Amino acid sequence: MATKTDNKTPTPEAQLRSWINRFEPKDQKLIRSMRTALRKRFPTANELAYDYTSHVVIGYSPSDRGIESIVAFDARPEGMRLYLMQGPQLPDPKKLLMGSGKQARYVSLETAGKLAHPDVEALIVAAIGRSKVPLPSKGTGNLILLGRAAKPQPRRRPAK
Repeated sequence: MATKTDNKTPTPEAQLRSWINRFEPKDQKLIRSMRTALRKRFPTANELAYDYTSHVVIGYSPSDRGIESIVAFDARPEGMRLYLMQGPQLPDPKKLLMGSGKQARYVSLETAGKLAHPDVEALIVAAIGRSKVPLPSKGTGNLILLGRAAKPQPRRRPAK
């Protein structure tokens, strides 16, 4: 007699959906619309999703490495941020970029429609141009879950 195996491992999309479902309904809607807009903008990029305790980060990368992402959005209960890699080097005549990170800067977003604003689009185009790894010219990117982020390790050994 053949036995049926139950494969209860959720798909990556189902797992990401469960991470998003922790947010308030209005925030869930914004996260989904951000994903749709960025997936449309970066169809060949991989979506790299990170689950943190209080927020979710989804990056768009030509590879499976987060450090090579071109943009990422950070969904938090207190708001959304679009991070642009190479941020300190991007031309920003309107002074939209915030933060002081060495690799990335961000723009606060209230709606996914703000991604299409000409000033934000110019920043995205500049970030694409500064990417060290080019986006694939064809194909479709994958959703890659990178799970719960590990706590950062200390950079130096503590003094004895």
